[in-house]
Amino acid sequence: MKLPEPWCSSAVTVVLPTFNEASNLPMIVTELFDLPLPRLTIIVVDDNSPDGTGQIAEDLSDKFGPERLIVVHRPTKEGLGRAYVDGMTRALEEGAQFVAQMDSDLSHAPEYLPQMLGTLLSTQADVVIGSRYVTGASLAEEWGWHRRLLSRWASVYVQALLHIKVRDVTAGFKLWRRPALEAIDLLSVRSDGYSFQVEMNYRAVELGLKIVEVPIRFYDRNEGTSKMSLKVQIESALIPFRLRWRDRRPRRS
Repeated sequence: MKLPEPWCSSAVTVVLPTFNEASNLPMIVTELFDLPLPRLTIIVVDDNSPDGTGQIAEDLSDKFGPERLIVVHRPTKEGLGRAYVDGMTRALEEGAQFVAQMDSDLSHAPEYLPQMLGTLLSTQADVVIGSRYVTGASLAEEWGWHRRLLSRWASVYVQALLHIKVRDVTAGFKLWRRPALEAIDLLSVRSDGYSFQVEMNYRAVELGLKIVEVPIRFYDRNEGTSKMSLKVQIESALIPFRLRWRDRRPRRS
């Protein structure tokens, strides 16, 4: 299927952070390049994965072309947030008009990306979120009640503390306009782990950016293990307090 303008001329860059995703990376890269988005580029940001994900990314770059698949090698595992900052910064340097962020474990289906781009263009939004918690969305059956409860509680907790009117405030599937990321100032983002998603939403709201949520089906990973460690969970709980405290401090003139 060939999409009409302005889809075909839109320069979309997808940032994929990876750590031990050797089994999933070839599949998601192939699915992304199968989309009817001829100007789509992928940036893989690998945190020195011991399972060889970095080399697999290089092999995929050779296959699809280094101008279409860029690999960023980081020396150590510094967290999801830092990987996204590095990847998104590189995307802007490469001239991306639109920057997508998504998990590399296939929990976010690439097939939603053209729809998200269409929504961004038609609504004049600054960011579109692939949401698990709006009408029409769904979660994988593999998610047990405890994971569902923890995920919903996290969203309610952040919404109550920071007054962010986003249903899926911890979502990791987003499509940004270039000016929105430039306004947010990526290099000043402090979150290292999954709380990056919350801080980015918070900054977008502070700046008055237009946020639109579209429903997706969120899948469970097929291969590999989750990176949601206790340290990451603690940071995710503390970041909303830090953001709120920062705003309560008197600003120097």
